Amino acid sequence: MIEKILKERILVLDGAMGTMIQRLEFSDQQFRGDRFEDHPCPLVGNNDLLSITQVDAIKNIHEEYLLAGADIIETNTFSSNSIAMADYQLV
Repeated sequence: MIEKILKERILVLDGAMGTMIQRLEFSDQQFRGDRFEDHPCPLVGNNDLLSITQVDAIKNIHEEYLLAGADIIETNTFSSNSIAMADYQLV
């Protein structure tokens, strides 16, 4: 289906997820949510974690991109790898 649409027009990809998250100014506690409440190190800045702890906020950001005309929505998993998660002791 994507190939068919690409023959007709350019598809628009969503934008900068990190920028959209930063404007929400989540606290460390909000990054933690209930699931990581007792985690031993700060989690603020781990935007990928918000896909678990702030599901509605991430969903709303995706919806904003769709309303703005995005055709393709990427996941919020830019740093979901063992190297990046090690910074937060989540490996």
